[in-house]
Amino acid sequence: MDRLRAAILLPMETSVDQWVRAELHLHTYASMDSLVQPQKLLEHCARIGINRVAITDHNSIDGALAAKALAPERVIVGEEIETTQGELLGYFLREWIPGGLEPMEAIERLRGQGAAISVSHPFEQTRGPKWTYEQLLAIAPHVDAIETYNARCFTNQPNEEAAAFAQEHGLQGTVGSDAHSLFEVGRAVLYLPPFEDAAGFLAALPLARPHTRLSPPYVHLFSRYAHIHKKMLQVLRIAEMP
Repeated sequence: MDRLRAAILLPMETSVDQWVRAELHLHTYASMDSLVQPQKLLEHCARIGINRVAITDHNSIDGALAAKALAPERVIVGEEIETTQGELLGYFLREWIPGGLEPMEAIERLRGQGAAISVSHPFEQTRGPKWTYEQLLAIAPHVDAIETYNARCFTNQPNEEAAAFAQEHGLQGTVGSDAHSLFEVGRAVLYLPPFEDAAGFLAALPLARPHTRLSPPYVHLFSRYAHIHKKMLQVLRIAEMP
């Protein structure tokens, strides 16, 4: 969608000072590598001036639904879905999408519930499942956006490659802190016109203005600690079973 069509679909009275500050990639306790509680996350976002929050836990919408119940006007129910090739970001979900699906099956399920779709950190090669260039080419016609900036990348090179890919293939760009701790929230946000649903979000994206900075590399230790902590709790629970 070009900027002219987006402007037609958005409220004509909306001025830049009425735009929202949106975080589009956040994790909570529902991800194995995060300890963040939804209530604490929402309080922190309100404190630092983030108006819309997409909670995108790994293969789960439990944290997003818990947060949505607390602040329905602020929270977007999202999910970071681990496919057999790489990860997808779904926004405005109504139903959970399981991990481990083929990319096109996950995309079809997202489309079936009217979700907006972006591709998580597509050129990041140091963590998680990794897309190949050929795989990205195959799904490009079927997604809405590419995550063109992820604050957890160790350098800006993967983000620059993602931005170039999005521009080359006519895709919109999303950005996100990929926060697994409160410290990281707000590192990569979009300022964009107000929106209420997936269609409004996609109409607003061409006008969006990113504000981004990389998180320090040590934030990955927060994820590692959370993962070990939860594993230890699991071991203790099993040990306490009769």
